[in-house]
This record gives sequence, C-alpha cells and structure tokens, in this order.
Amino acid sequence: MATILVVEDNDDVREMMTVTLELEGHNVHTAANGRQALAQLENGLYPCVILLDLMMPVMNGWELRSALQGDQRFKEIPLVVISAAGGDLISQAAGIFIPKPIDVDTLLDVVCDYCDGTTAH
Repeated sequence: MATILVVEDNDDVREMMTVTLELEGHNVHTAANGRQALAQLENGLYPCVILLDLMMPVMNGWELRSALQGDQRFKEIPLVVISAAGGDLISQAAGIFIPKPIDVDTLLDVVCDYCDGTTAH
C-alpha cells in the first residue's frame, strides 16, 4: 500500500482526492497547508508522492516546495503540483502538473507512476 500526502486547502478537493486514492487502496495523509504537511514529514511521514496545491494560506505550495528542496531528508520526495493557476506560475514549477478541475484518470495515472505501480487503475 502506497502512502500519499495530499496538501490542499480546499476541503472538497482534498476530500475528493482522499476518497479516490483510498478506493484504489492507498494510505492517504492530508494537510490543509504547507506548515501542516511539513510537520507530518518531520514526524516521520515519508510518502511516495506529495500532491501539492500552490495557493494556500499559512504556508503556500511554493514555500513548502522550497523548504523540502532545502532539506536532505525530503528533497527526493516527488512533488506533483495540482492547481487552477496557470501560465507563468506553473511554468516555474518543476515536475508534473495536474490542472484543476482534476481529471481522476490523470490523477491515478500520475500516482501510479510515482508509487511503484501500486495503483490498481
């Protein structure tokens, strides 16, 4: 069972991703902002992928991304940006991008790519 961290401030979007991934057999941890996500990682969580919204209160996705890249413990964890923002903002993001509204098949395919093919989809 793959462990995934969903970092999303919108309750409905976070719940949709959680339910979708849990139905596929994944262990899903959630955070409503980057600070909550960082605290979980510092307490020992090591997911196969982090699904990261950019625009959040407290600590946004850019700030979390910077903190993770600067920490040897976490810089190898893949980040998948999930955002309604577009254009220049997303072109600055390294790695994979999933636009909102989220296409469930795309979400599951990306998670499968990063989590050793453990997605049943």
